[in-house]
Order: sequence, then C-alpha cells, then structure tokens
Amino acid sequence: MAKRIIISGGGTGGHIFPAIAIANALKSLDAKTEILFVGANGRMEMEKVPAAGYKIIGLDIQGFQRSRLLKNVFLPFKIIASVLKSLSIIKNFKPDAVVGVGGYASGPLLYAASLKKIPYLLQEQNSYAGVTNKYLGKKAEKICVAFDHMDRFFKAEKIIKTGNPVRESAVDIEGKRAEALEYFGLEATKKTVLVVGGSLGALTLNNSIMAGIEAFQKADIQVIWQTGRYYYKSIVERYGNQSKDGGIRIHEFLTRMDLAYAASDLIVSRAGAGTIAELSLINKPAILVPSPNVAEDHQTKNANALLIKEAAVLVSDKHAEVELVEQAIKLLNDEVLCAKLVENIKKLGFANADKVIAEEVIKIAL
Repeated sequence: MAKRIIISGGGTGGHIFPAIAIANALKSLDAKTEILFVGANGRMEMEKVPAAGYKIIGLDIQGFQRSRLLKNVFLPFKIIASVLKSLSIIKNFKPDAVVGVGGYASGPLLYAASLKKIPYLLQEQNSYAGVTNKYLGKKAEKICVAFDHMDRFFKAEKIIKTGNPVRESAVDIEGKRAEALEYFGLEATKKTVLVVGGSLGALTLNNSIMAGIEAFQKADIQVIWQTGRYYYKSIVERYGNQSKDGGIRIHEFLTRMDLAYAASDLIVSRAGAGTIAELSLINKPAILVPSPNVAEDHQTKNANALLIKEAAVLVSDKHAEVELVEQAIKLLNDEVLCAKLVENIKKLGFANADKVIAEEVIKIAL
C-alpha cells in the first residue's frame, strides 16, 4: 500500500532544495507515494514547492527575532496556533511518517506528530544542532546528519550519516567546462572565480568584491558574480558595461549552477549546509565566508568542520572586505594547496543522500 508522507520545513533554499530532493526520491521508490509539504506562510517554500509539483500548506509561524524583540510579542500565540493547525493537517492527511528538514514550520509540525504518535525523521543539515532540533531529536525515530560528532546533540543509536541532499542538476558538471565558458562569455586561458551569496544575496560578499574588483582585473582573473536580488540593480548601475569589458560577469541569480560550477576554478560562498554539500561533490577549492546572521552561528561551525579537515579556506565576515579578494588571488596561484583542498573536500561528499534518506523514511512509516 502506498505511503503518505508529510515533509515540513523551509525558509531558505538550503532547506527547500533538500526537501524537494527527498520528495523526488520517495516518488522514485514508489510513484504512488502521496506527499504533502507544510511550510511557513510568506516564505520561499510557498512558491518553490508548488513549482516542483507538490502541494503545500502554510503555517502562520516565524522565528525568534533577536534584533527586533517587539516582533516576538505574538510568537507564543503563533506557535500554539501552528501546533493546532498541524494537528488538523495530520488528522486530515493521515500520514504514515513525517520528515522535518529545518525551518520555522518544522517545529510545530513535528511536535504535533509526536502528540499523535506519528513516527518522524529529522534531517539535521548543520554541524551544530539548534535548540529546536535538539528537543525534537528526543522523539525522532531517526536523525540523518551530514557531519561527524553529532552524538553531542542526539542519541548515537538514532543517528545515520547520510550527507545532505543536493540539487542533482547543480552538481552535474562533468564534461561541461567548454559549454560553461561559452555560456558566460569567458576565456579558457584565464582563471575564474565564482562568487555566490545565495538567492537573496550577501552584502559582505558583494562589498568585498566591489572593494577588490580592480585587484581581480589586475591579476587577469575572471569573475562570475551572483549579487542576489537585493543588490543586483545598484551593482549593475555602478559598474555598467564593466561586466562585458573587464572579465566580470554580474548576475542577479544563476539559473545554471552546473555551468557556473563547471566554469570556475575557485568558489567563494557562504557556509550554508546545502552549499557545502554541493561543494563536496563538484570538487573545486573553496573559500567560505560564514554569515554571522544565522541562528546559533551555525555557518561558522559548518565552515570550521571543513577547516579542521583542511577541506576549505575560511575568511571571517568582519575581515572579508579587506582580505577576501587577496586570499582568493593567493589561493588561485597555489596549485598545491588547491589540490589538497579538493582532495580533502572530496572525502566529505555523499552523492545519494536523498535516496538514502527516502529509504529510511519508508522504514519508519507506520
């Protein structure tokens, strides 16, 4: 009999893309599997999940606002309302199992599942578990992780090291370098740096590239620069045709990440778990600039997990504007270190995380 699965969570591409990958893997195991997503109203998943062909129901939930405390006044009421709505969703959909991938909606839905004795699987993407996931992990049947030493947060017997699911289309770069260089209008004889700060953009990365753009050009290094939606217009207005004349390719969003990865000799990015999962599969040297504006500073902890294994270079957010471009140029000129970083990050890759997680979901289903 076909299973009914709820997948909850979202908020950012780092949560949504793995969630959709797990859903697709469940469908590949059994096309009759019924899948319902539960997300947070107003967040990215409410658009991306339907675009991927799945139904989603939104909860009126938000996270704790550390910088704007007054915004938290109604949070307890929203949590209670979201739990009640989650209980209603579970009653109507009658899931055999629930999957939590992180994000605002995950907490209320998994808590409701525990009240209804519905088995659930927790997918902890980061190297440091947050408060909510540590609590939810107590009643989880299985906890799928991507980093070592996660028994600091969860019972060892529940943990399965699966890696984080990735967008297969993004990491499929084999044999695409020539196509990629043509796509971006780049020269094969020059080194290329890819700078990517997520779909919305990263102010620090953008400011760092603006501060060092002349140094890149002086070193004859090409740049594929994803600015993000918030910053694209002002950056293009500032640099005008330089994107065509100076080896700098400015994009609001990269729809062909496979070609961006294939064209690059070095990647500069934030240290979200999803990004790290992709980097470990494309096998390119990377400089990570962790965002300090995330819960419990988990990006820094993610980056440190790679730094310990000599699998990436770390530049702190507060030093990036001064150091980032200099470090990128230095690394590109150090073939021995680049090869070492590639060799070490390759050891961290999990190519079939989505399928392994899907199989575990089926195992725990009622």
